Amino acid sequence: MSGQTLLLVRHGSTAWSRAGRHTGRTDVQLDSEGQLQALALAGVLAPLRARAVDDGGWAVRVSPLVRAVRTAELAGLAPFELDADLAEWDYGDYEGLTTAQIRERVAGWSVFTDPCPGGETAQQVAERCDRALARVQERAAGLSVLVAHGHLLRSLAARWLGRPVSDGAVLPLGTAATCVLGHENGARTLRRWNVANPTEEPLP
Repeated sequence: MSGQTLLLVRHGSTAWSRAGRHTGRTDVQLDSEGQLQALALAGVLAPLRARAVDDGGWAVRVSPLVRAVRTAELAGLAPFELDADLAEWDYGDYEGLTTAQIRERVAGWSVFTDPCPGGETAQQVAERCDRALARVQERAAGLSVLVAHGHLLRSLAARWLGRPVSDGAVLPLGTAATCVLGHENGARTLRRWNVANPTEEPLP
């Protein structure tokens, strides 16, 4: 898969993301800002899609949660396949809480290094990321677009680079931001990360 490129897209903003609340499996809708963010992506991604047709094709996989699905729709990414392995981290008892609130219970807590009682472990998330990447590897070349969530995409990027999920802690990712994973000299690389406004920094 030396010629393959991955474009990661985080969903647009929601009321919970703006408040810093951990939004795992709660099916929160995009807010008005999130809808505008997704619509802005459409103009950027359309020419990229056109170029991909000549460079090995284009395939889009999307988390089944509504905030990701709606982002993909508004960004003009249909048709796409839903992939349950791209759903956000299951935060269990910490669902809906902010990091500050969780740290009132567990000092210095981080989703990347500490447990989520009643939720997923880092190992379980790593296994989901690996399965999602294995499906991407079934394509010999071209562009694969993955629309998902902040912590999941940070974990997936770490796994792409052969690193543990915990390394996602150093890869902050804003809403509706785009990232590019690829190859250089046969090695997997992180080519672009957390591009908040692709119109200012065109994607490859």
